[in-house]
Amino acid sequence: MILDGQTKVYGIFGYPVKHSKSPTFQTAAFLYLGINAVYVPFEVNPDDLEKAVESLKVLKIAGVNITIPHKENVINYVNELSEEVKVIKAANTIKNVDGYLIAYNTDWIGFIEGLKELEPNLEGKKVLVIGAGGSSRAIIYGLLKENVDKIYLANRTLQRAEKLIQEYKEYFRIVDKIITPISLQDIETFLSDVDIIVNTTSVGLNNEDFPLFDYNILKESQTVVDIIYKETKLLKAAKEKGCKYQNGFPMLIYQGAKSFEIWTGQKAPVEVMKKSLGL
Repeated sequence: MILDGQTKVYGIFGYPVKHSKSPTFQTAAFLYLGINAVYVPFEVNPDDLEKAVESLKVLKIAGVNITIPHKENVINYVNELSEEVKVIKAANTIKNVDGYLIAYNTDWIGFIEGLKELEPNLEGKKVLVIGAGGSSRAIIYGLLKENVDKIYLANRTLQRAEKLIQEYKEYFRIVDKIITPISLQDIETFLSDVDIIVNTTSVGLNNEDFPLFDYNILKESQTVVDIIYKETKLLKAAKEKGCKYQNGFPMLIYQGAKSFEIWTGQKAPVEVMKKSLGL
């Protein structure tokens, strides 16, 4: 790689951000396609987010990804929201067009593309989604676009799940018929009825975390996705049961690939990106 006056700068805003895998696979993609660009992690304190976004214009940074904890607040500081961001109310990608900042959400595409490696046809499926935070909002948006039959949305507080349903009603006409909010304690009651189980919470990140439900009642016919980037207890149980299962890496790669395409206008070399992470 040769850095010169024509090198475009991309990056990721997060706090913390040192652990991010995005610089590795985005740089691999730039190198493979011969694009004169670098991708840099920027650790941005939440108190400095507005200034950091404004700096994109000043420094002519071509685009950034946005990760935890900035995905929701960042939409207050850009010039334009894409259609999906208006619904999801969170963004993970910004494109800088001559100082005009457009926010996108590619998390939903990343999740759906990753899930389709296991389940090519999602229409008519019944899905349990655990958690109602920013990632869950993006995932549910994708599932609704794919015409799933039913979503059981399990969350610690039912009010947050109900708020999501009310907000999505404006964009998905019969969303209240598709999504049923349930408490975490009631997961086992509905588990046998679902085809796909998705954990969007941080439960499982630490080995000492209590299980979300009794993992012994998983069925071989079910598909299990945990968006954490490792083999959690949930995924280990799914593996032992013979389920199809997936961690968070496919979602990470595919959301990054879509961001790459938004920025560059070129088809992302997904297999190159995967290989750079040893996937």
